[in-house]
Amino acid sequence: MNTKKILIVIDMQNDFVDGSLGTPEAKEAVMNIKSKIKEYCTSNSCYIYYTQDTHYTNYLDTLEGKKLPVKHCIHKTEGWDITPRLKVDLRINGERLIKETFGYTEWKSLLGAEEEIGHIEICGLCTDICVISNALILRALYPNTRIYIDSLCCAGTTPENHMAALDVMKSCQIDVI
Repeated sequence: MNTKKILIVIDMQNDFVDGSLGTPEAKEAVMNIKSKIKEYCTSNSCYIYYTQDTHYTNYLDTLEGKKLPVKHCIHKTEGWDITPRLKVDLRINGERLIKETFGYTEWKSLLGAEEEIGHIEICGLCTDICVISNALILRALYPNTRIYIDSLCCAGTTPENHMAALDVMKSCQIDVI
């Protein structure tokens, strides 16, 4: 049986790269992620998924909006869209997944049974919020599957938070490369 090689690209959206929550580290990660996507696109058994953090006009009234009072990724705005530097790759291969919280909770129905998966690799933004949330959800759903995080293909809200999240993921048996 061919096993799937899965790449999950987390929240590579304008607001996290160049917009209201953008960081220099996020901008630096874009080219590494672009290379990673191209690498996966050369394999016949690869699957690529792109998540999009999604909020609505009432964002500031939500719990997240009260704790992080910076409007971002408002549905159907420019900030919500995937950064144009990855858009070409979206057309090559991949499926977009809208999520309204840090972690996507429907991975099992989307990715299938554990024995069908060779490995899962995760990249994107922000390491200390959405990347780690999805990595831990996937670890719980697929306890015997190799899960990788390429540290050069992620960026956190700060460099310190990025490193702390990588350490937590390592302790949860997620391979940081």
